[in-house]
Amino acid sequence: MDTTRQGAAVNARGIGVEGPRGWAFQGIDLTAEPGALIAVQGSSGSGRTCLLLALTGRMRITAGEATVAGLPLPKRMGTVRSRTAIAHVPGVVELEPALTVGEHLKEQALLGHRFQGLGASLPWGRRQKEATRARIDAALAAVRLDPGTLVKGLGTAVRDLERIEALRLSVALGIMHGPQLLAVDDVDLKLSAAERTEAWQLLRDLAQAGTTIVAAASEAPADALVVRTTPAPATTAEADAAPADAPADAPADGSDAAGGTHPHTDEEEAAHAFAETGRA
Repeated sequence: MDTTRQGAAVNARGIGVEGPRGWAFQGIDLTAEPGALIAVQGSSGSGRTCLLLALTGRMRITAGEATVAGLPLPKRMGTVRSRTAIAHVPGVVELEPALTVGEHLKEQALLGHRFQGLGASLPWGRRQKEATRARIDAALAAVRLDPGTLVKGLGTAVRDLERIEALRLSVALGIMHGPQLLAVDDVDLKLSAAERTEAWQLLRDLAQAGTTIVAAASEAPADALVVRTTPAPATTAEADAAPADAPADAPADGSDAAGGTHPHTDEEEAAHAFAETGRA
């Protein structure tokens, strides 16, 4: 894991994402130094996921202005994507239940060239294999996920992991290539009080090590820089389908396969953003 990069400063003024069915979120202000722990607090459906995607260059902001690591959004979305990572985002980055912990880690290590030019050749040689192993070990150590505590070690299938273990694995995959900013969704979903404390301590430690962390949750810890999102009005969710001149990269409009409509959710917006960018 590359730990030489400084975290990303984040500055946003009045940013929002509006699609043909209304605002996913709007009016967000944020000023954070590199290595900050930022908590996006709000109920499900309030635009938390969309805000994470916007700040990592994976969803185009349509109002306000923002910079991440000094790069303006949406103008430099591609570069911001290359310097940030996301974890645990439904519809965009999810663990595959049938794959093992080791398979997820190895696959992510092999994808290093997508993010930081990690050798164009596949890691078949001894040196490349050692580098891959070191990268995996560093990521596991950073999230304090000890394979020895798992049922079958690295051969444990994701479906057999505890919720907190799956979260640690997701974060390990996210930080493996040294992003300046890591966005983590649904940090406290289905966790016990003790596990929530563990999860926030994990993210707090990563932030203290230099990586800027933006994490969405229903409740934020007292020491986090809190950004609050609020649900869109009910009438917005029930608006008509997109007009013909809607922008091509606008968030999902909520239409179903039969041509009907339903209220858009963070997950739907996230899946649409992934389809538009073609990458996570």
